[in-house]
Amino acid sequence: EISACLVGSEMCIRDRKIEDQKDIYYICAETFSAASQSPHLEIFRDRDIEVLLMYDRIDEWLMNSLTEYEEAKFVDVMRGDIVLPGEEKSEDEDDSKDTQEEDAHPLVERIKVILGDKVEKVRASKRLTDSPACLVLNENAMGIQMKKIMEASGQSLPDTKPYLEFNPTHPLLERLDAEQDEDRFSDIVELLFDQANLAEGSALQDPAQYVSRLNKLLLELLDS
Repeated sequence: EISACLVGSEMCIRDRKIEDQKDIYYICAETFSAASQSPHLEIFRDRDIEVLLMYDRIDEWLMNSLTEYEEAKFVDVMRGDIVLPGEEKSEDEDDSKDTQEEDAHPLVERIKVILGDKVEKVRASKRLTDSPACLVLNENAMGIQMKKIMEASGQSLPDTKPYLEFNPTHPLLERLDAEQDEDRFSDIVELLFDQANLAEGSALQDPAQYVSRLNKLLLELLDS
């Protein structure tokens, strides 16, 4: 089970890291429930790696300045490419084996065509074990909670787009890969994108369209 730890606790840092763990992983969310149920934690829960759950509004601002503790780097699990204990990060990510495998899946291009400029990139995920999809921030993007604070204060922010990561082993994605009806394929992809937004605590840009698509698919299911 994922546990919250105190940054200042020596036991947390020295005694609770697993073998070969060099980094300290954390996640920022609006509430404890949102943090603890985030799909970004699935691979960590699966491998019994603890993650700091941070759900105070000031936490994300704090972590912009607090980059390491006792030579251990803080890593936001909602960003970029996750490197797990025992793995080595490639110096050239574009040429890494993992990146090639993420881009090679046949669903990558099909989904990217549907989502267009809503996302910066579409790729197969290694952080998901149970959920069908999630949104990932690039390394230089502003965090979700910080963005909400800045927008609430009336500040204009540059537009940044997330990555959509999908779980190729999830039954829904396996069915999606075999879907030949392009209209149905498009509806499901849009629903996956909206659900990924909801899972991270973001508001939908068009809630009415989300409900319409969901009702359409439910009616098809009931009529089948």
